Amino acid sequence: MKKIIIVGAGVAGLSAGIYAFQSGFDVTIFEQHTIPGGNCTSWKRKGYFFEGGLHWLTGSSKKTPLYNAWKNVGALDDNTKVFLKDPFFTYYYCDKKICLYRDPDKLNKHLLEVSPEDEKAINSLCKDIKRFAKVNMPVQDIKGIKTVNKNKMPFSDLLSFLKIIPKMSSYNKISCFEYSQRFKHPAIRGLVNSVVGENLSALAIFFTLGCLASGDGGYLEGGSLKMAHNMAKRFTDLGGEIKYSSKVDKVLVENGKATGVVANGQVTIADAVIVTADTVNATIKLFDKPLHEPWMEKMRKNVKYFANTFVCIGVETDLSDLPQNMAFPLEKSVSVGGENSYTFEVNNYATFKGYAPDGCTALTVIFMGDTYEYWHKKKQSGEYEAEKEKIVNMVIKLLEQKIPKTAGKIAVTNVATPLTYERYCGTSHGSWMTLVEKGQKMITYPSKSENIKNLYFAGQRIQPPGGLPVALDTGRKAVQYLCKDTDTIFQGKM
Repeated sequence: MKKIIIVGAGVAGLSAGIYAFQSGFDVTIFEQHTIPGGNCTSWKRKGYFFEGGLHWLTGSSKKTPLYNAWKNVGALDDNTKVFLKDPFFTYYYCDKKICLYRDPDKLNKHLLEVSPEDEKAINSLCKDIKRFAKVNMPVQDIKGIKTVNKNKMPFSDLLSFLKIIPKMSSYNKISCFEYSQRFKHPAIRGLVNSVVGENLSALAIFFTLGCLASGDGGYLEGGSLKMAHNMAKRFTDLGGEIKYSSKVDKVLVENGKATGVVANGQVTIADAVIVTADTVNATIKLFDKPLHEPWMEKMRKNVKYFANTFVCIGVETDLSDLPQNMAFPLEKSVSVGGENSYTFEVNNYATFKGYAPDGCTALTVIFMGDTYEYWHKKKQSGEYEAEKEKIVNMVIKLLEQKIPKTAGKIAVTNVATPLTYERYCGTSHGSWMTLVEKGQKMITYPSKSENIKNLYFAGQRIQPPGGLPVALDTGRKAVQYLCKDTDTIFQGKM
């Protein structure tokens, strides 16, 4: 049995650990934090539970191929409660509520009632949502792998994918903001821009809405932290070991082979190393000399960061009569982390048990954009805490304006900046995901080193824009390369 070390107990690391152990390897995971999950995380403050990662999960539906992979790694099982809130999103415009329904036909009817003059654009939107709803994220085997359970994309899925290729090419050429300008009504433009963020490729809108329309994309009971702990338990139940509070400082390389790691000043020897910590950081910082393989250089050059600011609010009032996800347009923009926003978006967890004391509500407000450098400068100048307090006060004021019954009811506040994610998760730029802008190619980077033997990689950066399914799949793929290189039969299930 070969000894394998995995760097990082995020979703990619846990996925790799489970698949490696199932395939007969002896596996130890080193994690710098005190809990599993990486960016798939949540935290508690004074009785309030704040979601910091998962908002919907692709593969939460039993109808999808990805569901079996999530089930195999223990993230969910047949008894897991999955919430499919509908409408998924609500945009408040003047006195109207513009709703993003999961059902494309229901959405079509609703939007036509809002803006009959946008009939052509609305019909086109809903027609394309239906096309994308037929596409499932594949979970495939690498070429040449010996496996107990062979896995190939069904012909029907391949056909559905081929049919949307022209649409993928077209929507990837424009941003979400540019796509929103096809609609005349400002409320519909605002709704469309709020789906994933106006700076992303418009392709992100259709993959997201297609997922929701297919009956997938639910929120798991307990959210990110529950999901991460489920996977960690699955791994340790198999016999694997997770060493928490064990930051890997260096991957050891001797004679062109990865031979182990140095963590907390101690050397641990292994036959192979799988690095699932942020690949951009890891390839620079975890080796005696930064790695300069062509694909790594390309990754570092092309990466665009989602380095968001999270503002968490605990409110001593029940907001269960309001939508789970909602947004309000602003007459004047607000600046957070140096980025201007004309929309105030609120995630409302009032209907989820255990997220707040009885009769109270946990809220999160996310301001998107690469705000890392702004916060880094504030930290260096000693203005970091004051700036967070300033943003909290601004958010409270907006909450009281948009949701008057929150006035005087604020019990808890907490701000997580990109520096927070950098400190706890080790993520490059404190970034949550990778931003895919218009015209940017969907590149999949290698899961193994070209120059160093027994060295493998997994994680969100391997396949932008990332997300939990990518973390799961790249962990699985790294182990398949490991099995192929060691002439081992890959035993992991779908």
